[in-house]
Amino acid sequence: MKLTIQHLSKTYSNGVQALKEVSLTIHQGMFGLLGPNGAGKSSLMRTIATLQEADSGSITLDDVDVLHQKEEVRKVLGYLPQEFGVYPRVSAETMLDHIADLKGIANGRERKEIVTGLLQKVNLYEARKKNLGTYSGGMKQRFGIAQALIGNPKLIIVDEPTAGLDPAERNRFHNLLSEIGENTIVILSTHIVEDVTNLCADMAIICLGEVVAKGNPNDLVAALNGKVFKKLIEKSELGHYREAYQVISTSLKMGKTQIRVISEEPLTDFELATPDLEDVYFSEITARQGLAV
Repeated sequence: MKLTIQHLSKTYSNGVQALKEVSLTIHQGMFGLLGPNGAGKSSLMRTIATLQEADSGSITLDDVDVLHQKEEVRKVLGYLPQEFGVYPRVSAETMLDHIADLKGIANGRERKEIVTGLLQKVNLYEARKKNLGTYSGGMKQRFGIAQALIGNPKLIIVDEPTAGLDPAERNRFHNLLSEIGENTIVILSTHIVEDVTNLCADMAIICLGEVVAKGNPNDLVAALNGKVFKKLIEKSELGHYREAYQVISTSLKMGKTQIRVISEEPLTDFELATPDLEDVYFSEITARQGLAV
């Protein structure tokens, strides 16, 4: 199973160019799509999910033309958007049964077996009779995954799935996504670098509608070995250092400001830092946006 995106572009009626010649090849497993808010992640996800048209380019899922064979794509697609509504006075069990019916599973006994299995898979079986309006944020996200899994999809898209979840819920959600990704293509669209670090063996970074980096996270991090430096400075000195160096991120530490800098040459008054995926992300984003985080 392979998803191939070639030269995909999209400009909205207000003139915003959301996607610019995006090309990606995504294989079975977990694929991370990183980018800041407004980078084009949701536009790309919605286009793959057949919810909006592209201006140009192509998307194929094996031999299926995603842009022109939408019904074929929807038969094998599971989608959890960034924001999805639930009927607050309907139970999870009833809602999943209804969704399964809409997906063409006509046999009532078969639907019941599928719904029961999915509720167990996402650890919601004990809460199956509770109305969705009583669910916590994490429970709603797990319900969202359950509905996305109806019909054994070959492609699953999850858009910002862990935003707003507490650490325990995020961990449970990560475990669930990892299990799902063993047998299907799962695209995880997020601005949370840690999610991609923990889950994905392949990834891309998108900024201002363009793919600015792609590959294995470990390989992308390794490319920065010997190039990331850190230093504690006074907050008042930050402007000077931003003018003199490529500052990619700042953080507070021991009452001072710690800066991380990218440099091709050794910096004698800095400490060499061990790079991580955040450094890759911030270096790519600041290079395009001209801002340090």
